[in-house]
Amino acid sequence: MTPFLAAFTALVALCWGIAPSANPVDAPYTLWALRQDALNLTGLWSISLMSLAMILATRPTCLERAFNGMDKIYRNHKRAGILAIAFAVAHWLVEMASDPIKTLIGRTGRLPKEHADGFLEIARDFAKDLGEWAIYVAIAMLAITLWKRFPFNAWRTLHKLMPIVYLTLAFHAAVLMPFDYWSQPVGVLVALLISAGTIASVHILAGRVGRTRRHVGRIAEVTAISPEITEVICTLDATWPPHRAGQFAFVTFSPNEGAHPFTIANAAGPERSLTFQIKGLGDYTTGLAKRLRLGQPVLIEGPYGCFERPRPRSDRAQIWIAGGIGITPFLAWLDELVNGPENSIKAHLYYCVSNRDTDPFVPRLEAAHQRIHGLSLSVISSDRDTPLDAAMLATHNPAQADIWFCGPQALAKTLKAERQAIGFKGQFHQEAFEMR
Repeated sequence: MTPFLAAFTALVALCWGIAPSANPVDAPYTLWALRQDALNLTGLWSISLMSLAMILATRPTCLERAFNGMDKIYRNHKRAGILAIAFAVAHWLVEMASDPIKTLIGRTGRLPKEHADGFLEIARDFAKDLGEWAIYVAIAMLAITLWKRFPFNAWRTLHKLMPIVYLTLAFHAAVLMPFDYWSQPVGVLVALLISAGTIASVHILAGRVGRTRRHVGRIAEVTAISPEITEVICTLDATWPPHRAGQFAFVTFSPNEGAHPFTIANAAGPERSLTFQIKGLGDYTTGLAKRLRLGQPVLIEGPYGCFERPRPRSDRAQIWIAGGIGITPFLAWLDELVNGPENSIKAHLYYCVSNRDTDPFVPRLEAAHQRIHGLSLSVISSDRDTPLDAAMLATHNPAQADIWFCGPQALAKTLKAERQAIGFKGQFHQEAFEMR
């Protein structure tokens, strides 16, 4: 759970805590009262987090700086969705606990059910049944999301159903939430979240996500620079805004395949061209060079992201770490330094590769190293060198160094865990580039 999501769930719990209790203060607190309170709180957490997930799914650029990038927004979107479904399951299990409690202590102390008149009572019964089936669908969606071998295209198609699932659960929550809650802060909070989540769901279903940031381009060059990596250069129309080095874009080469996020591997220039270094990691990206053709139209949405080159500081050392295809934002940084007015940087770039002799980016990095004053370069080849660890980074005065990282999650976790032991006190900036 991210700090933001921890604070969000705490806020919901705080608002719930000052709402009327399921049990009067002067009455004994029984298992039945505990069940009702647990039912209400898990339901509130679930619908609140699911509303948040829907809002973040609209790619709100106004929140990019607050979250430090669209990649972090998507990370919170994913984790909010997982937590929401986990609380939905807990909510369902608490509901099912009625019979075991009756067996254990009988009906003594059981709280009376809320009832409404006419149409609202019918709606409450319908909402119960509808919510149960929606939870089953949400659990299935979570399972295939976490199962990375499930085909991306099929997952993307099924994931489009989530706004419908959300609207069903929002109806369930709005109709079944205790009546007294609506006049309390928790009711105001849930009303705002459900309203925003509903608007977001309709926005998604209408296909309007990112529409104002879409631009038409053409493929200018396609080169298989290695058996695994395809370099694609696209030229954009006049509406494309200059991107910042290190940002990414959603690229659609084929409407049937849909959009994929790729880092822009070059700095902005007057010719409005974008370079993408695409590694074959799935069914579509593998062998991409054979499917693309020169002049082919391409739809590009963006730019997004805040993984930007830091400005030099006399009191802080900069350590840049790239693993494999994670070199792409750093290629854009170096391109900006080589071709821009600023041709000096005090930084050390570590590039971790499987074999430096066959890697297509090593010659480019070495050429940039020669042209950029103050840039140090270390290429760590796993077939012959000791793997990068925090001890190697300690030579940069760990008390006064910041790290920028883009690469495998396993390496990031290792470095984060080790850096505390050797006294790293600086920030660890990382691009959380995982959209599924």
